[in-house]
Amino acid sequence: MELAVKDELIARYKDMKAKLSVKLLGETLEQHCEIEFNRMRSLAFPNAEFAKDNDASGGTKGDYVFRDFSDDGVEYVSIMFEMKNESDASSTRKKNSDFFAKLDKDRNDKGCEYAVLVSMLEEDSELYTGITDVSHAYPKMFVIRPQFFLPMIALLRNAAQDTITVKAELEQLSKQNIDVTNFENELEDFKAAFGRNYDLAKRKFDTAIEEIDKAIDRLQKVKDALLGSGNNLRLANDKATALTVKKLTRGNETMKQKFSAIEASEQRIAD
Repeated sequence: MELAVKDELIARYKDMKAKLSVKLLGETLEQHCEIEFNRMRSLAFPNAEFAKDNDASGGTKGDYVFRDFSDDGVEYVSIMFEMKNESDASSTRKKNSDFFAKLDKDRNDKGCEYAVLVSMLEEDSELYTGITDVSHAYPKMFVIRPQFFLPMIALLRNAAQDTITVKAELEQLSKQNIDVTNFENELEDFKAAFGRNYDLAKRKFDTAIEEIDKAIDRLQKVKDALLGSGNNLRLANDKATALTVKKLTRGNETMKQKFSAIEASEQRIAD
């Protein structure tokens, strides 16, 4: 009988401990965290984003993603959140560690730096009493109780703010590298285009030179032909110039008589 009473007292103590640990706002742990954040958004997180993760393209998704940005838009901290609550009536008791692998995968798929499991599991655990660093299992991962939700965000954000200047400089260097890469690509494109134009112009130039050489050959042949024709005309003229009446009548008595008659007739007319 005493044992039964003690068991009942222990059960009541556990239930009271769980209920006193945090007073949930809303009906679920997710709603509690969302309400807590929105109550402080305008005051503490004016540049931050905190929204439900609806992207399951990688096969799974976390519950919420937090990202905060500097005034010039540089992201300097990001957190993947998973919320886990298990009622006493649950037939299967889960451990926080059961969700580490999935949370780590979701964090990597969504490009988040930190992973935080907001959990009401393992209520009696002496390990998970507030903020528990489990980076020995998975890098930059924490397990927290719901009442440490906002303090956890503030802690990680404040630690990351020191990196804003460094990340801004890295962002600027990245843009400069992109500019240099674009310049080099444009230069290579110009060199390639210039090379193509040079090759085309060179082929046309060579073709023009060949045609000029062919034209010169043809003109040289015409010139040689004309020179040969001129030589023949000169010889013909020389022969015509050397032609005389004596040569024409030599050995031809009939032609001698006729030319003699013509000369006598021209002489009488002259007298």
